[in-house]
Amino acid sequence: MSFSALVDRFKRFNTIWDSRFEDVTRTTWLRTTYRDFCAGLIVALTAIPMAMGFAMAMGLQPEQGIIASAVAGIIGGIFGGSKYQVYGPTAAFIPVIGALITKYGVASGGDRAAAHGFLVLCSVCAGVILLVLALLGMGRYAQKVPKSIVMGFTIGISITIAFSSIGEALGLTHEIHGDFVHKLALIWEHLAEFNGYACCLALLTFGMARYLLRLSIFIPAPLLALGLCTMLAETVFAGKGISLVADRYGHISTSRLVFTPPCLPPVTGAMILDLSYFVLAIVFVSGVESLLCSSLADQMANNRRTQYSPDKEFWGQGLMQILTPLINGFPCTGALARTAISINVGAVSPLGGAFKSGLVIFFAIFLAPYIEKVPMACIGGILLWVACNMVRPAEIRLVWNHNRFHAFLMVCTAVLVPLTDFLTGVCSALVMYAVLRKFLDKPPANRNLIQSLL
Repeated sequence: MSFSALVDRFKRFNTIWDSRFEDVTRTTWLRTTYRDFCAGLIVALTAIPMAMGFAMAMGLQPEQGIIASAVAGIIGGIFGGSKYQVYGPTAAFIPVIGALITKYGVASGGDRAAAHGFLVLCSVCAGVILLVLALLGMGRYAQKVPKSIVMGFTIGISITIAFSSIGEALGLTHEIHGDFVHKLALIWEHLAEFNGYACCLALLTFGMARYLLRLSIFIPAPLLALGLCTMLAETVFAGKGISLVADRYGHISTSRLVFTPPCLPPVTGAMILDLSYFVLAIVFVSGVESLLCSSLADQMANNRRTQYSPDKEFWGQGLMQILTPLINGFPCTGALARTAISINVGAVSPLGGAFKSGLVIFFAIFLAPYIEKVPMACIGGILLWVACNMVRPAEIRLVWNHNRFHAFLMVCTAVLVPLTDFLTGVCSALVMYAVLRKFLDKPPANRNLIQSLL
């Protein structure tokens, strides 16, 4: 690629008001802005408890999830490649970031700030790689990851999240962390700490989040569940031994937006391997998930005009991974559930995501005094709801009916991701796909099915 072509790409990627805003015209701007604001309001009310839950599942402070949700949404809306996508913390990053924080944080005798500093370093390196990939036009290659591996990865992540949150849902006071087998051992070891009242709150949260949204997507079910369970913990269940956010994380700081520089641990061979692993994991998750979410967003919105740009999406992801952790956040990407809600309630331009980010900050300021009082069981219930929503039976059947080879890839990925780690499971499946594709990948009778899988 010539130097002039790289310069042209750079200029195009940094053009803020581009064709994604084609629905904001002189005659329609008021109607479009109103629709995007209403969509941003609904998504913001849903995003706050989810962002807190994701942050705590990663071993970070709850307010860091709110920061990440707000900052990532602004950066993605300005520099991303999709008209509709909403950006923020996602479940796919939980095992990646959780593993880093566990290995370099308090759980391993380290320091939480130093662990976050190392996360910042990994994320900045990943962001630089994504920027380079965008300039080189490599975004289209990420679209070639087969749906069977993506689906297996999603199932594996959902299993990981579910077992990470079971401890909170059961009212266990001991933090459940480590690999899959270690989590099972910890749950069994501390099962005597079971708290029926906490379990009731977790089930109530799960039920409200799952079934209220079926009545109407305009209902901010996770936020309502969080408020009700907090009230119950303060009144009816007071003194019943229910663990709160303050018991686990202490005082929630109101100084949210602070510069958090990268931190390099003592240089060893193991640290360099860890750095390489986490950088590649962040690149893969942010790249593949954002493109998948962008593609699905265009389908859900029945978009017939400006389609998402995979290379510009990589550019936005790169800036997101660099800037968001530097101001006390963490890596984020396209959030499919929040994107779907935004589209269904009427968003038609990137302004929807921008409004969501501003409203998240606005509401967080008023909710700050109550965050410390949220029961950990409520967070566990929200994460269990997220884990269940990640697995879509229709998509599993689609992959299963494609052919035995893709069914095998899906099952292998789903098993390897929780049993080993994210990158090992996905890379193993990709290697198997590359080696065995010519011999075992037989097309289905319905050729339209091929296009939906690959």
